[in-house]
Amino acid sequence: MRIGIVCPYSLDVPGGVQFHIRDLAETLLGLGHEVSVLAPADEDAELPAYVVAAGRAVAVPYNGSVARLAFGPISLARVRKWLANGRFDVLHVHEPITPSLSMLAVLAADGPVVATFHTAMTRSKMMAAAQVALQVVLERITGRIVVSDLARRVQVEHLGGGGVEIPNGVAVAKFATADPLPGWPGEGGAIGFLGRFTEPRKGFGLLSEAFARIAPDRPGLRLLLAGPSDLDEIELPGIVRERLTFLGKVSEPDKARMLRSVDLYVAPNTGGESFGMILTEAMAAGAPVIASDLDAFRRVLDGGRAGALFANGDVDALARTISELLDDPEGRADLSARATAVVGEFDWPVVARRVLEVYQTAIDASPGKVVPGANESLAAG
Repeated sequence: MRIGIVCPYSLDVPGGVQFHIRDLAETLLGLGHEVSVLAPADEDAELPAYVVAAGRAVAVPYNGSVARLAFGPISLARVRKWLANGRFDVLHVHEPITPSLSMLAVLAADGPVVATFHTAMTRSKMMAAAQVALQVVLERITGRIVVSDLARRVQVEHLGGGGVEIPNGVAVAKFATADPLPGWPGEGGAIGFLGRFTEPRKGFGLLSEAFARIAPDRPGLRLLLAGPSDLDEIELPGIVRERLTFLGKVSEPDKARMLRSVDLYVAPNTGGESFGMILTEAMAAGAPVIASDLDAFRRVLDGGRAGALFANGDVDALARTISELLDDPEGRADLSARATAVVGEFDWPVVARRVLEVYQTAIDASPGKVVPGANESLAAG
């Protein structure tokens, strides 16, 4: 099958959707399919051979974060050229209701189109105001995928439909077989956090405060932090800074090693999460997980059986849960074993085959190659 995938966000900036698209593309290639990914990125950026750069993106505030998007006439021309050269059997776009390459591709293409919806915003004034315009986009989509039940609710509440629920995937073997970093986790205990720690909704401030509360009684306890942000942008208690090892932005192999290097992985996110890809990566690495009790996290962690949950935003509860698990190696082992059993359903080959079933359904409903069409009035405007 010849598959065209569109990424709405710049591929040279880390993010959950970007990682999802990259891993899906590489899994599909491994299964023998032809794949081309179109994404915003500088043309001189180092990208995999299967990625076509669609030019520099612009930073736009979106869903409590900052997304790097490309939109407008120049982007549309690049989308049309890519479609004309690709002659794809199916077009797979991600987040098509975001003003991005994905929306442009939906408007510019004729043929079978599958869309994956990642967003978990259950209320959106923007979507309500743009309902008529978005309907034009949605009517051109042949098949819908949602990554979680929360993403499905967005569909039902705002977009007049549902979708096949297929979770984000994880390369289980890559994380399970990685070597820990030298000297980690050590005897005093190690806690890990990975992500854009300067964004309040990621909850690193909660973890920092909880760590500061328990560290004085645990002289060997350390915090392993990785992420693309600048450590100087946040304030840290003195004891946290003293015990902190900062890895900065890490490669995928080093991410796996980092997750294999901790006694506990903590995800204290406060909202805006539709799935929780980092949870499945930590689970695959065998790191016991502590996470805020967001609905999306609860589902990934099998209702709290494959990871410990604490009340969202409650520093006391987080500190207590960390302390209890640090003192309970058998409890950590039980969580890790349950997580290993659960995470198999998120393994990329399993997930990719479900995606392929949706592709085939879309192709059956709309036979013919994906080609540039004429309906692109919204994009041009």
